Amino acid sequence: QVQLVESGGGLVQAGGSLRLSCAASGRTFSSYTVGWFRQAPGKEREFVAAISWNGGPTVHADSVKGRFTISRDNAKNTVYLQMNSLKPEDTAVYYCAAGYDLGYHSNDYGYWGQGTQVTVSS
Repeated sequence: QVQLVESGGGLVQAGGSLRLSCAASGRTFSSYTVGWFRQAPGKEREFVAAISWNGGPTVHADSVKGRFTISRDNAKNTVYLQMNSLKPEDTAVYYCAAGYDLGYHSNDYGYWGQGTQVTVSS
């Protein structure tokens, strides 16, 4: 079992940057794929990015490709989401999740954090 805690959210102006962190507890964290999802008010949760257990293959949603980068440091039990060139439409609660497949769907992940708010002002 793994527990996840997100941090790093906040208020930023359009064009700015934030780095989100997802800290995990559990000795088996390095065996999990980790994904980032986001949910804006009134919208469904959507996939943002995911990274395989060894930091090799990564996938990013088309809406964030070239602006966001997912990475991980298994020695620190932490996954990061570097977000650059932020836009108002990136405003959402961002969640990290752990699972076994490098998937795009919420159902691919069995463990979730509580979320961190990102607000981008225009």
